[in-house]
Amino acid sequence: MAHFAKISEENKVLSVHKLLDTDTSVDGVETESAGQSNLQRIHSWPAHLWIKCSYNTYQGTHRQGGTPFRGNYPSGGWDWDPTNEIFMPEKPYPSWVLNVAEARWQSPIGDPPALSEEEAMLNFYEWNEATQAWNFVDNGTFTD
Repeated sequence: MAHFAKISEENKVLSVHKLLDTDTSVDGVETESAGQSNLQRIHSWPAHLWIKCSYNTYQGTHRQGGTPFRGNYPSGGWDWDPTNEIFMPEKPYPSWVLNVAEARWQSPIGDPPALSEEEAMLNFYEWNEATQAWNFVDNGTFTD
């Protein structure tokens, strides 16, 4: 099964569609252009606005150990970055920067401090854009 994102002229993901592998192959060889042509014929949407994506790719890693493809499996409302050829969710905060290798947004000071498994059951860190810092949110202590 092949997956293609339908994108707008502004590089916004509108939806994701599945195609049979046979609909993306020419003489038994899978090509993106074959899938794009079939999707254009089926949906009357320009072929260049169909971008192949990988169901198993998340934050630059293939979940089954394969080769990651285009950063992330997209959802509607996400962005297609044609320069880096990756799909990304919307930028969560103005100060955050794109980590292209991991296909994710990061705060300007990096990831939040790690929590132990027990701490993470009730507590978390949230980004404070005004102070440019991670704030610890304490929801109590876990007890058995």
